[in-house]
Amino acid sequence: MIVENLLEVRNLSTAFDTEAGLLRAVDGVCFDVPRSSCVGIVGESGCGKSVTAMSIIRLLPQPMGKIVGGKIIFKGQDLVTASVDDMYSIRGKDIGVIFQEPMTALNPVHTIGKQIGESLMLHRGFNAREARQAAIELLRKVRIPAPESRVDEFPHQMSGGMRQRVVVAIALACHPNLIIADEPTTALDVTVQAQILNLLQELREEMNASSILITHDLGVIAQSCDSVVVMYAGRVVERAPVRELFANPMHAYTRSLLESIPRLTSVPKSYLPTIPGQVAPISEYVNGCRFCQRMGIPVEELTERPRLIEVAPGHWVEDCPRCRSFR
Repeated sequence: MIVENLLEVRNLSTAFDTEAGLLRAVDGVCFDVPRSSCVGIVGESGCGKSVTAMSIIRLLPQPMGKIVGGKIIFKGQDLVTASVDDMYSIRGKDIGVIFQEPMTALNPVHTIGKQIGESLMLHRGFNAREARQAAIELLRKVRIPAPESRVDEFPHQMSGGMRQRVVVAIALACHPNLIIADEPTTALDVTVQAQILNLLQELREEMNASSILITHDLGVIAQSCDSVVVMYAGRVVERAPVRELFANPMHAYTRSLLESIPRLTSVPKSYLPTIPGQVAPISEYVNGCRFCQRMGIPVEELTERPRLIEVAPGHWVEDCPRCRSFR
């Protein structure tokens, strides 16, 4: 059976114009988002996950950020070449975004109801009364208690978990085809994290939408996603169906991330494995394997970019001899 893709990202490269020149934060990224599926993007901070998401919706910092190559095909249209007016109509209506920090994503001087209703008035033609009533229903759907009174409150009057639910309500207000959730559980306690993730999954299934879930947490990936994209230093080093990736991780970086997760079989109070070093600054990226760069391989030996190869159906990995597992 051929699976139809809602979104296809092909050789996406995004750069920032700095005093040191044009630096690529995202370098040749490729992945697909099939209809009615959830794709997870995982990696450490600074690996290009959020920049990839902001490239898809064309919300890069201006004038420094720019897409310098590749295609982003959404419902048959290339978003890289789409006009500004086209993107205004796509964002919010066809692509909903749950931003990383709800307190900065919400406007502190406008009520919750006004911020939810703005999208409904812009994209669905609601008047103010209809938008307010719809906002109340959306607050009820995301399980905020007493939505009739909460709709007139300001963001600072709500807890972090409630603010996150409001951001979810705004993203889903127009029943988008694609939901991009950029670390939607950041700074929330474990119980609230589980509630938000379950809520997202239920609403996505109810609307028959696709989603991209960006996170550091491989446990969240295992729970919520159908496939996973592992990013390191602006590149995709491995991508696979989620069960295949957890059962047979092939890249050294993926294996290191998995080994750092606490397990029920771990000895109590024992040290967890950590990845030595850190992601190199963008200005110091090499053309060759960037995880080898972190592991101390001389830069002179890292001149050729490893190619992505398919090691199993739908399982792709960067073909670096040092980083691949041949088990």
